[in-house]
Amino acid sequence: MGSEWRKVKLEEVASEITVGYVGSMTSEYIESGVPFLRSKNVDPFTVNLDDIKYISPEFNERLKKSALAPGDVVIVRTGKPGTCAVIPQWLENANCSDLVIVRCGPEINNRFLAYYVNTVASSHVNAHLVGAVQQHFNVGSAKLMELSLPPLEIQDKIVSILAALDNKIALNRQINTTLESMARALFKSWFVDFDPVIDNALAAGHEIPDALQTRAQARAAKREALRQQTNKTANETTGATDAASSEQALPETDLSDQRLPSEIQQRFPDRFVFTEEMGWVPEGWEVKTIGDVIETTGGGTPSTKNPDFWEGGVHPFCTPKDMSQLTSWVLMDTERHLTDDGVNKISSGQLPKGTVLMSSRAPIGYLAISDVPVSVNQGVIALLPNTVFGPLYLLNWLHANLGAIMDRANGSTFLEISKKNFRPIPFLIPSDDVAKAFNEQAKAIQQKLLLLAEETVSLTNLRDSLLPKLLSGQVTIPDAEQQLAEVL
Repeated sequence: MGSEWRKVKLEEVASEITVGYVGSMTSEYIESGVPFLRSKNVDPFTVNLDDIKYISPEFNERLKKSALAPGDVVIVRTGKPGTCAVIPQWLENANCSDLVIVRCGPEINNRFLAYYVNTVASSHVNAHLVGAVQQHFNVGSAKLMELSLPPLEIQDKIVSILAALDNKIALNRQINTTLESMARALFKSWFVDFDPVIDNALAAGHEIPDALQTRAQARAAKREALRQQTNKTANETTGATDAASSEQALPETDLSDQRLPSEIQQRFPDRFVFTEEMGWVPEGWEVKTIGDVIETTGGGTPSTKNPDFWEGGVHPFCTPKDMSQLTSWVLMDTERHLTDDGVNKISSGQLPKGTVLMSSRAPIGYLAISDVPVSVNQGVIALLPNTVFGPLYLLNWLHANLGAIMDRANGSTFLEISKKNFRPIPFLIPSDDVAKAFNEQAKAIQQKLLLLAEETVSLTNLRDSLLPKLLSGQVTIPDAEQQLAEVL
């Protein structure tokens, strides 16, 4: 550590340290108003809006002491004590409870403080927890937190390095979220709403079933808007004034959903038929059950009392908890690992990379695609993709059919769907050329998802390695900048 680093207490470099509102809030929550943060809304380094509550402007005015402003540093008191974040610029007006609020003075960078509290200061937080039933970190202990503080210029450089990694991690996750949304929207359009079939039926003048009329009307309106826009563009380009001649020159395929090339659009039928299992479906598509088409399996948990199954284990062992912590559909690793003996104790053994996973209890519906060979416990149903139905197809099928899956669940303590109840769920089989078209588009999305997920893990590992070393002066700024340049 450089000689310019000094030991200080947080109260010596903060302009103010206070605490969020203390007291019952249930009766004050309203449908919309001023955002009211609780401990669950603070994650390491970031604020989330999960189950955010709101209070009235009038009540907010009465709670001036706990009012938040962009740049404030908040530290969780109970639940996950010591978790720290900076209030972002987009949260211009907010209030809070169960948080320590720190307003930094001119000698300390607020993001440097957040990084410090989340890592180096964890030992201080753990040593100062109080409370017999529910432990909490109080404002007095926060004031006495000891920091190793470098000059502000070095703090700024440290924050810049760590922020570059955080920003890239956040960007990767945002892109993956967009890619997941694209895959989900494509699957829904083709295999749930049947948009290409509706478009073909409209173009051919075939009857649309009553159950699909609302969707058909929306598609027809889109076709008409597209027709008008195309005519307008044609007129502006050619100077033509005869709309009829412009329409006549326009190929009919241009009036369907332009997201689909005509050669893909033509793979879909132009009529619907009624089935007892699923109602109206595209003509020529077959209805079977998921168990008839896809190999499905479950798992188990080797005895946790036998060290031969766990100690030194290297094989990922997936539980619903692992899936609940994912930031994308991609499962890269798990909390616990099995030995070879442990894997052999599970009937399904080790499942191949690319296996699609669904939590089947506590709760039902976490979804993932494994990017590593994996074993699963009894709370997971695994689906093995095949040449016709790839990982993204199956994952999106699960997402689209969660309602049907939940309908077949049972249990007194918690809902669970067994493999026996899961396998009979109806499964619509499109024509091979339609399935092939989806897989071709899904493959590119999946490859990008996996690439970004793997890169995010690498960046996260680097950040977590650099964090404590930078904040304690064990790594120099030039060395950290060199490592940053190698990965960004």
